[in-house]
Amino acid sequence: MNHINLNERKQQFEESIKEYKVRIIICAGTGCVANGSLLIYQKFLEVVKEKGYPITVSLKKEKADYIMSQSGCQGFCQMGPLVTLYPQGILYTKVKVTDVEEIVEETILKGNPIDRLLYRSPSGTPVIKKNKIPFYEKQQRIMLKLCGNIDVGDLDEYIANDGYFMAQKAVYELTDVEICKEISDSGLRGRGGGGFPTGRKWDITRQNVSDIKYVICNGDEGDPGAFMDRCVMEGNPHSVIEGMIIAAKAIGASVGYIYVRTEYPLAVDRLKQAVSAAEAVGILGDNIFGSKMKFVINIMEGAGAFVCGEETALMSSIEGKRGMPSPKPPFPAEKGLFGKPTLINNVETLSTIPLIMRIGAENYAKFGTKTAKGTKTFALTGHVANTGLIEVPFGTTLREIIYEIGGGVIDDAGNLTGADFKAVQIGGPSGGCLTKAHLDLPLDYESLQSVGAMVGSGGLVVMNEQTCMIKIARFFMQFTQNESCGKCVVCREGTRQMLALLDDIIEKKATGDTLELLEELANTVKIGSLCALGKTAPNPVLSTLRYFRNEYNAHVFDGYCPANSCDAFKKYIIIKEKCKSCSLCSRKCPVDAIKGERGVPYVIDSKKCIKCGACIASCKFGAIVEG
Repeated sequence: MNHINLNERKQQFEESIKEYKVRIIICAGTGCVANGSLLIYQKFLEVVKEKGYPITVSLKKEKADYIMSQSGCQGFCQMGPLVTLYPQGILYTKVKVTDVEEIVEETILKGNPIDRLLYRSPSGTPVIKKNKIPFYEKQQRIMLKLCGNIDVGDLDEYIANDGYFMAQKAVYELTDVEICKEISDSGLRGRGGGGFPTGRKWDITRQNVSDIKYVICNGDEGDPGAFMDRCVMEGNPHSVIEGMIIAAKAIGASVGYIYVRTEYPLAVDRLKQAVSAAEAVGILGDNIFGSKMKFVINIMEGAGAFVCGEETALMSSIEGKRGMPSPKPPFPAEKGLFGKPTLINNVETLSTIPLIMRIGAENYAKFGTKTAKGTKTFALTGHVANTGLIEVPFGTTLREIIYEIGGGVIDDAGNLTGADFKAVQIGGPSGGCLTKAHLDLPLDYESLQSVGAMVGSGGLVVMNEQTCMIKIARFFMQFTQNESCGKCVVCREGTRQMLALLDDIIEKKATGDTLELLEELANTVKIGSLCALGKTAPNPVLSTLRYFRNEYNAHVFDGYCPANSCDAFKKYIIIKEKCKSCSLCSRKCPVDAIKGERGVPYVIDSKKCIKCGACIASCKFGAIVEG
């Protein structure tokens, strides 16, 4: 097979794209697909066919004035489905199938923006240009630059954006030592949570001699509320492949695996398409780019076990065994997959490699802080106006993320007014909760560790004052308890007991001894567990005990839930002046806790009441309230 000519492919694509007056990009990331973006895409096809408009969906293959394509996640998930128009840079939000014909006739053919589909600032002002929307304007989208902007299924468009040039350069022009040095000089640290220096990990693996070595991309993203890696795999899979090729040259590997959870069907499908496209032109295979180097990539679907995000459990799963962690050392760099030296990086880390090689280590290191170089993607979710996928330099504060990019804190009904920030859970089940006191803390590995949290994979769950922090700690504890592989007793039994203690607090059964035992047990699990799942499982408990001790005390000693969220602490009261003695509430009560007689206001027996809410729902006079 003749090796691919990247310059020729790039030039051909650039020439063909010049022919189109407008490009229509429909977001086909998981979030927008779930909200109907593929139906919108299909409607565009129907309108084009019915009206005979000069619009094509196939780059370079058909003569037309306008081109339409699907992209990966554009990041602004809160406002999906999204439709972006270039070169105008117009972003339409919350697009419906019924809007398609108007978009074609008014904007694409006539150039007129449709006001109701534009994003509106909190003041109500419409924003036409996508790059002027604060959600995008306040970010530094360098690694995510192509996500949401290119046709995810078009290899040539990736090449036209300088894709695979750095992989080819690595294969032909750079030594393994030079590549490792470049990555080390960039200051890149693992984006999967551990933050280990990437270049050093590569160099250690490089120095171990073996007849075969492996590169593994860890795409087993399992944190609740996290979707960073999924979006990269869906929106720019070729960047992951290119990063793996460069890594393979650096360590001397010939085989790669992308381990991705089967709950990500769209990511799996697009990765497979990307690998097939790369194989077809000789970018992957026996003689990549026409060289003597062999590198093949296999897609491995995991069954969804959170513990398989831990590298030794992941390798065990690839080998066909039960996904359970193993003691270290030996580390994977020495004895990994099938007993051979293995390099494991997560999706974001590998996708960043081509960028570093392209702009240079020195330029990349200009982003971020002294100890944390570059940018980091975060999945911004929870009680925040603008949820979605974001990318910011290390050193950005929570205040900037929540109030400038996220648009502010909202209440449970979705309103900006009257809502106040309470906490943010960062780092998923392995992370911790931060408070108002940490809003101006520059985010990096060391600063977060100093306050009992961690960067983790990049989940950011914002919570307002209506949130009960004990219930949040319980949510993450239940998750880690369910996901514990059960190999070590400390984690298996310790997480179960911590969950039971949290249940006692929430159910009004706790005493002062409960809090002491909970804290002691959390520290024991943290120290004694075998792998990172167990060692970090207590973090949400320990951080909430540290920063929200008053809330624990209120539940245990004062008999109330400050957020009025825990059912066991709720009291239902009948307002005498409003009660009409109609007996409807009494008849609806499933435990016979409401008594009364005609002409006399009814009363609720709080000892019998199970707080089901049936009485409140049945009262036509608003006489029953939570007290």
